[in-house]
Amino acid sequence: MWLRLKSKMSALLRDRFVRNIGVLTGGTALAQGIVVLSMPILTRLYTPEQFALLAVYMAVLSLVTVVSCLRYNIAISLPESDEDGAALVVLSVAAAFAVSVLLGVMAIALPSQTSALLGQPGFRPYLWLVPLGVLLSSVYTALQYWTSRKHRFRQITQTRVTRAVAGSGVQISGGILHSSPFGLLFGHLVYNSMGIAGLALSMFRKDGRAFSGVRLATIRRMASDYRRFPIYSVPESLLNTAGIQIPILILASALAGPEAGYLMLAMRVLGLPMGLIGNSVAQVYLAEAGAKLRAGDLGRFTRGAMLSLAKVGAPPLIAVGVTSPFLFPIVFGPEWQPAGWMLAWMTPWFLLQFVSSPISMLLHVTGHQRTAVALQAAGCILRIGAVLAATQVHSDLAVAAYFLSSTVFYGLYIGVLLVVSHRAEVPVPRS
Repeated sequence: MWLRLKSKMSALLRDRFVRNIGVLTGGTALAQGIVVLSMPILTRLYTPEQFALLAVYMAVLSLVTVVSCLRYNIAISLPESDEDGAALVVLSVAAAFAVSVLLGVMAIALPSQTSALLGQPGFRPYLWLVPLGVLLSSVYTALQYWTSRKHRFRQITQTRVTRAVAGSGVQISGGILHSSPFGLLFGHLVYNSMGIAGLALSMFRKDGRAFSGVRLATIRRMASDYRRFPIYSVPESLLNTAGIQIPILILASALAGPEAGYLMLAMRVLGLPMGLIGNSVAQVYLAEAGAKLRAGDLGRFTRGAMLSLAKVGAPPLIAVGVTSPFLFPIVFGPEWQPAGWMLAWMTPWFLLQFVSSPISMLLHVTGHQRTAVALQAAGCILRIGAVLAATQVHSDLAVAAYFLSSTVFYGLYIGVLLVVSHRAEVPVPRS
């Protein structure tokens, strides 16, 4: 029995997919550990109302950043040629810069209108942080996808630790010096900026030849060859993020209290397993998906990854959900107990999301972009519609409507992924 177990472990460790996930997860675990240790300090330095402004900032940032590269960033791992991959990096960064400039013009020319649109007049002094945050986050994401393409996963883990240390350190320092929302927001900006210089220097030092061969004609060809990503993936990802973030903005505006702060803390704590394992799986899955599709093995590969995610994610998520109403007042302070109850109700939603989200790129790799857009449109309408309807009936029902509609959506998402995975069994002929 021992020899059989030893043989299985050796085979598992030789599997590149599992090994790369282990590398990413190990570094991410350290980074998330730093974030976890900082949260009980931050909740005692900042009020729930101040966290509510951070929730608004992060919601806006998420809505824009997910599409600022026109989704060309997620195609960086797909071309066989490094020169073509490098052209997609350049294209992604250029698109992000243009979007950030547009946001900067809006923040300078229309500050009152923009903050009123968000339903948060108190956010006006911090509008200038949005375009900077979008640009920094987008550039890091593009560089990270290139680093994943080259299978330098250890370098990615190093940047994640650096980002966690710097971001948490600035937020704690800001809270000690002066308790205002600026410390939380600026710390998040610093978090987005960390790792960019290291990834860029490594990229040009090791892959300079690929980037020196990039020409305008190559960039235009890549923009055309992968035009499905801005056409289909931009609305899909925007709809997905809108379904998550717009309800938060609605709740922050309609409830006008600390509820958005409670919700942000609950989502951050429950999202730790997603950040720890889910993002690592997504990174490695996308790096491997092209080869698996060409070999006709993508369906089995996808279903195995989903099953592994379910086995790994269910125990910690359920444990956190059951104990959170009792542990939150102890860990984060008595005023944060409502966040613990929110987390308990969110557990089914996050468990289904944990299984489906890292594998969601299956729809793009297999050419089902229209399905992805339709699915995300349905989810966006379902969640935003449920929250808006609940606010009309009774504002206290809005949070529950958000949780229930999100659970239904991710259950539907898993069903679609399983159907598509069963169809991805035929090898793709080489051109």
